[in-house]
Amino acid sequence: MAKARITFDVTDPQAPVFVISVAAELTGMHPQTLRTYDRIGLVSPGRAVGGGRRYSLHDLDRLRTVADLTSVGIGIEGVRRILELEVEVDRLRAMVATLEVELNRARQALMHLSPANLPAVRAASDLTQYHPAPPGHSAR
Repeated sequence: MAKARITFDVTDPQAPVFVISVAAELTGMHPQTLRTYDRIGLVSPGRAVGGGRRYSLHDLDRLRTVADLTSVGIGIEGVRRILELEVEVDRLRAMVATLEVELNRARQALMHLSPANLPAVRAASDLTQYHPAPPGHSAR
């Protein structure tokens, strides 16, 4: 019986391709450190059929960031929070980019409207000032 051939996209930075020993070598970390970081959730490598960890280029970048932050004295919980905030900043940047595209489309659409197609708005309207009732008085 032929073995199943595993394929992956080498251009995909999320593809889990590196075994733990290679990931350790590429990041300059001990394999046990990588296991610890996986256990505490700083990195989440993929898994092979047999359960072995498989690290992606993205995982390696994240591990290098962890190493850089810990080397300047930031504790693991601080590193975890920094990584969470970086993910949130990336998410918000993507949202801003999407909203900017939508805003530009709306501006373009408004530029193509003629004043005759716009709804009429009254130039003036009556305003009534609100005066709350003094405490203890009921409104009638």
